[in-house]
Amino acid sequence: MAHDGPLPREAAVAALDHAAELMGSADFVDAARLYQRVIGFNDPGITGAAMLGLGEALYRLNEEDQALATWEEVTRLPENAATYPAWRNVAAARVRAGNLDGARAAYREADRRAPRDDKAEIASRLGWLSKELGEQRTAGRYFARARGDAGASAAIILIAVTTIVSLVVDLAGPAGNDLGNLLLMDKVAIANGEIWRLWTVTLVHAPIGQNPLHLIFNMYALWLAGPFVERMYGRVAMLAFYLLAAAGGSLASFALGGAQYAVGASGAIFGLFGVLVAVRFVHRPVLDRQSRGFLGQIVALAVLNVALGFLEAGVVDVWAHLGGLATGLWLGALFAPTNVPTLRSLWMRPGPTPGTMAPAFGSSGMQALRLAGLLVMAAAFVALWTQGVAVWG
Repeated sequence: MAHDGPLPREAAVAALDHAAELMGSADFVDAARLYQRVIGFNDPGITGAAMLGLGEALYRLNEEDQALATWEEVTRLPENAATYPAWRNVAAARVRAGNLDGARAAYREADRRAPRDDKAEIASRLGWLSKELGEQRTAGRYFARARGDAGASAAIILIAVTTIVSLVVDLAGPAGNDLGNLLLMDKVAIANGEIWRLWTVTLVHAPIGQNPLHLIFNMYALWLAGPFVERMYGRVAMLAFYLLAAAGGSLASFALGGAQYAVGASGAIFGLFGVLVAVRFVHRPVLDRQSRGFLGQIVALAVLNVALGFLEAGVVDVWAHLGGLATGLWLGALFAPTNVPTLRSLWMRPGPTPGTMAPAFGSSGMQALRLAGLLVMAAAFVALWTQGVAVWG
């Protein structure tokens, strides 16, 4: 660019595109210079995109204060396509600076402009900020918005259904025995095609007279882990994780466990533990103090229960625990939380804006990685199924 005066529109747009390419190749200094060359163009959309990109370049150059000031300047321009991502970047920068009140105000501005698909994520972030600021009722309202409604959580429904079915099986006499025999894990029956048992095993537990703590401990663990996963991912994702972990735990027990029969939801619950462990160490969510402490306790609880499972290998279905845990770890690593900010997502803006930096690993690449990861998990499930059929068929 040899222009000293205002750039023609085509030159300004080309400069934004070239600056975005420089950002993608980590040439942040030259990108910042190019963005500065475009700033001042008489179209607020082009100037806003340039200032948004300049802020991101400054952030990557560890000039966070200047980046924040630049993003704040974008919000003072006439409304344009860069206004919404600028408010989000301002909010994230204020979180990093510890200005939680300011961050909440910025997220509220972003919420006013957010597309429908982003509303739940922003509501969740507002919920975490309100909780950190000690406003529990306000946080609850935002979390309800993030879930889509204020209905009962999937975790509580799972607890209620599992408890009712387990008690009916235990207390209903012969009819209960018939139902229990239909639901429990019978590995010979599974090998003969009764695959529903991979999931229905989670609905039945040891008789209260033999082991009164089996159902109680499992439901308590589900009550701890389930709502936490649900809050970070939403109800549908939490239920999908639970069912996939149940399948992983049951298949591991089917292929590698020694006893023909098994009962209990431990495999699925260990899957939720695995999701939380992966989230803690892979995605590093930004949580309030109480939630950070609770997540650390969940991780310790998962490790402790795996160790106890090995010590009681003759009583506990260790392979169900390990299979569920491995499935949860895999899912938690593949899928970042959608309803709570993570350290990686704090500086990233959603949606394309001309002239700004794309995520370091583009959305299409992330989707491909997730698909590949799910295919690997499916292949592992098939291998366990084949092994189980060979053993029990």
